[in-house]
Amino acid sequence: MLPACLLRQTRSGAQGGLSRLSPPAPAVEPGACAGWDGGAVRRCPAPALPARGGAAPPAGAVQCSRHTASAAGRPSSPEAGHFVSPGWRAPGESDAVLREKGAAPTGKDPAPREKGAVCKPKETAEPLPLASYSCLGADSCIGARWLRDVLKTLSLGRADTSEASGLVNQLINTLVPVIKAQESTFSSIESLGTGSYYEHVKISAPNEFDIMLTMPAPRVKLEPCEQGSGAFFYARLKRNPKRYYLNKYLSEDKTLEACKMLSALRKIIKEFVKNTSVTVDKKKVGSPAITLRIGTLQQEISVDIILALEVRSQSWPASTQGGLNIKKWLGAKVKQEYKWKPLYLVPKHAKDGRMLKEDTWRLSFSHIEKDMIKNHGNTKTCCESEGRKCCRKDCLKLLKHLLDQLKTKHGNKRGLDKFCSYHAKTAFFQACVLWPDDKEWLFTDLESCFQKFLDYFLDCLNKVYLPHFFIPTYNLFGLIDKASSEFLSKEIKYEINNRFPIFKLQN
Repeated sequence: MLPACLLRQTRSGAQGGLSRLSPPAPAVEPGACAGWDGGAVRRCPAPALPARGGAAPPAGAVQCSRHTASAAGRPSSPEAGHFVSPGWRAPGESDAVLREKGAAPTGKDPAPREKGAVCKPKETAEPLPLASYSCLGADSCIGARWLRDVLKTLSLGRADTSEASGLVNQLINTLVPVIKAQESTFSSIESLGTGSYYEHVKISAPNEFDIMLTMPAPRVKLEPCEQGSGAFFYARLKRNPKRYYLNKYLSEDKTLEACKMLSALRKIIKEFVKNTSVTVDKKKVGSPAITLRIGTLQQEISVDIILALEVRSQSWPASTQGGLNIKKWLGAKVKQEYKWKPLYLVPKHAKDGRMLKEDTWRLSFSHIEKDMIKNHGNTKTCCESEGRKCCRKDCLKLLKHLLDQLKTKHGNKRGLDKFCSYHAKTAFFQACVLWPDDKEWLFTDLESCFQKFLDYFLDCLNKVYLPHFFIPTYNLFGLIDKASSEFLSKEIKYEINNRFPIFKLQN
């Protein structure tokens, strides 16, 4: 960054555009910021940022984001202080005006330059690294503290978390044996916690849980769905034993019928919760989840049950080539370990325009996503008790909170319901690849890190393009119209430029 002390303030002189320097000002401690306060130099605790113009600062001083100049080169108020030395006068100011401002008069104007002297060109400040949109506010110190205060309000209460997780565990531990006993097809299922709660990025309240019921799949051939963008497949058995537990769910061409399997599981679960306080939501078209609701005195807890086929001993589909680009972030060894993990298939309809393709399965990498978020550091000690703390997960929580609050504010207007937390999580993974080093996510740099994360997300909105982290050919914004994307982008920019008023309303 270019120190502000190297910048010059130019003013128009009597002889058409002659540059004049302001009189020397008292020196301050190097790295300090001198602000305008009734003509006196005062200290400011804000961190140094590149100067963006204005009067020459005292020797050794640099400009901070708190102190911005007005269009005339002088502060509009003491609160909007700036590098203005005592005695500096604006064009046309008299000694009397300076005395009113508390500055000593300078006497005669500086002498014009000598004959033959060369006028030095006006120096300009280097641009901010993230100058696409406004920064978090006029005061980066206050902005940093305030964002951390917002994060505190998003933390889950220990007592509430313990109660909610206890109820969910009790439900799942009771439900799984019942499913195994009633249907031989599901006799080998196991539960696997996924989603934000188990990734430790759940915000506000522990009221949503995602549970995958995994079952080992036989040897299957994955045939890509034409409209699936590399994410949706038909699962066809390679062999068809005469007495096989999946026979009732096979079509004539030996394709596993996802709809039938999901309906059978839903029927068992609905029968199980009949005489309990747990309810089952109505079936959502195209959704792979069976949503259960547990009522408590404090809140309602939703549990999404998702059937998943576990596919082992099979290389990943060709559509995943170029995905999981984590070599510079987590390392080549970790990537190879992930590639050896099983694949999961969840019953999800592929869309062909407005039509839904039945019996398609979508690739799921929830188990790997959970591991990447929990072990997110470029170094093994990142965020450990003896390691340096980063702000990666904090930035993800803030973006999720921002999307939630905008949805609450606008409802389903302008298509905001099309955006979900998985979009935020995918953008998070892509940002970690763009900035892989832990030093680029220091906890002390929360405000600037959140800004660059938002800049990347805004860029995705402007292009209406957010590639799936594991399947680069699959655009997660592919079914989102340009108008909805532009509206969300506009709302986020407004929040950035006004220091997130939507956060203040909620706190």
